Amino acid sequence: MAVKWTPNLSVGVDFIDEQHKGLFEKASQLFEAGQKGKGKEFMLQMLDFLDEYTKTHFRDEEKYMESIKYPEIEAQKKAHAYFEEELARLRKDFMESGVNLLLMVKANKMIVDWLTKHISSMDKKIGEFAATLG
Repeated sequence: MAVKWTPNLSVGVDFIDEQHKGLFEKASQLFEAGQKGKGKEFMLQMLDFLDEYTKTHFRDEEKYMESIKYPEIEAQKKAHAYFEEELARLRKDFMESGVNLLLMVKANKMIVDWLTKHISSMDKKIGEFAATLG
């Protein structure tokens, strides 16, 4: 279930694309760590990274959307809040039961699904809108 960033996932806004690439790399590392039996060590690092990443990335993305007066900013904010809630649930599960294969699969699936679906269905529209302004 490893996933790699590909050019077809480009939003067309450089800093957003670079941040997305970083998240794809971490998701891939989580999957590889799980395959090598090192998921427990990596899981907490991944959760910490995602906490920090989402705060920074969502703030940067939302600030950019405000600067270009992006019309669908509220839908984006709701999607971001939903992901943060899912991440908090994942962390709670990890703290309560520790890491196990099911949690590793759930974490990887959540990240991969979020990345591919959110980027291709929502974030690409930011780039499309921005392109009309130039």
